[in-house]
Amino acid sequence: MSGAGGLPEAVSALLTVAARAGVAEETARGEALSLAAALAESAPGAPADWGKAVPGGTTQDFFDAAVRGRRWRGAPTAVLTELIASGSKEKAAYAEALAEVASAACTLGEPTMRVVGNASVAAAAQLQAAGARQLQVGATPAAPAQEAERVTAAHAEPEAEAEPAKTVEELLAELDELTGLARVKREVHRQVAVLRVEKLRTEAGLKSPTITRHLVFVGNPGTGKTTVARLVSGIYKALGLLSKGQLVEVDRSELVAGYLGQTATKTAEVVASAVGGVLFIDEAYSLTAGDLGADQYGREAVDTLVKEMEDRRDDLVVIVAGYPEPMEVFIAANPGLASRFRTTIEFENYSDDELTDILTGLAEAADYELVPEALEKFREVLAATARDSSFGNGRFARNVLEAAIGRHAWRLRDVTAPTKDELRQILAADLTDDPEQPEQTEQTETEEPVQAEHPVQAEAEQVGEAEQIERGEQA
Repeated sequence: MSGAGGLPEAVSALLTVAARAGVAEETARGEALSLAAALAESAPGAPADWGKAVPGGTTQDFFDAAVRGRRWRGAPTAVLTELIASGSKEKAAYAEALAEVASAACTLGEPTMRVVGNASVAAAAQLQAAGARQLQVGATPAAPAQEAERVTAAHAEPEAEAEPAKTVEELLAELDELTGLARVKREVHRQVAVLRVEKLRTEAGLKSPTITRHLVFVGNPGTGKTTVARLVSGIYKALGLLSKGQLVEVDRSELVAGYLGQTATKTAEVVASAVGGVLFIDEAYSLTAGDLGADQYGREAVDTLVKEMEDRRDDLVVIVAGYPEPMEVFIAANPGLASRFRTTIEFENYSDDELTDILTGLAEAADYELVPEALEKFREVLAATARDSSFGNGRFARNVLEAAIGRHAWRLRDVTAPTKDELRQILAADLTDDPEQPEQTEQTETEEPVQAEHPVQAEAEQVGEAEQIERGEQA
């Protein structure tokens, strides 16, 4: 990654790829700016620099964009997900352009070490999802403008056909390769078997009961709900139950408008964008009740959702997710929901061994290596961390890695010519606070300080608290 040309140039390069892929310019631009804001929100002065790439952009626009983009810090963006689902030949180029946007985020304001870690992990997530080139450690990548020229030149070569869609077996194999989630894997395999037989019976002219395809995912944050939802969307497409197989991930803020009457239109538009794939609604219970009781805006969204699910039942699957108890109340709040969501899949917390595997996998995807002493230090951190309902699971591991990458960069700040091993290796010291390092805590204007016994735990929990306040925990 380089980001040498800054955010405007990186966004311009991404729009070049988006145009070839048939992606609307405004959609791609909004996604890129949201990703950059989410990565740079802890950097002093970042809102002003970000605003230079957004005509008329304000500080509030910056933080609103950051809220929308946080879910892409560790997962492929919405457009990239759709390009992957459709087998677009531009998916790798788009992922590389997103990686350049992530790199450019490091030039906004006065970046903290947290921003460096955020950008490294986010870029790796985009590249890995699309099967694109990995980050070249120790190399000096081209600037965004040069990158645009490279991918344009590649495009001038004979066009390759779109990649063949993955089979059910291939997607189930990807599911089985995920760390942990034994109960989830069994239930998804069972669902696939039932739906496959139902489809075969229908094709054979036999009577078959109508089986609802909509799902409820319950579990604590960071337990892989979004990842599994993305695989389910591909599996349903491979079974011939969905026409596209894309995943559209939303929360309350993307369904509810500021006035009664507008919410129905906004919700209907979101559902329309998900037709052919899966609509994934995170923290869905926030639609039916707030801190002060019943929420008429959220209920309007639910009523519209139920109607849209019925009207589009042949080419739409809805997955709702959240904590177990609130989700029970949510499903019971509307008879239409209770009749459509009959299958609940529980996501359990990860064990220490599983979280260590997740951390290792995230590091490898970003082309880093955790030395054995660093892994032992991470286990010490886990042993000192409470596993209550606010524990971030996989997101906790990601936050720890992001902080470690930042400390790693700070540790090498005076090394003129570091070796490849030095550039790659995360040491135990990178998982602990050094009083000489600059402040790395990622906070927003609404965030309250969080106390924890261990410095890495504190840093991870502070990021999680900010996300809770802004938009609720992500799946």
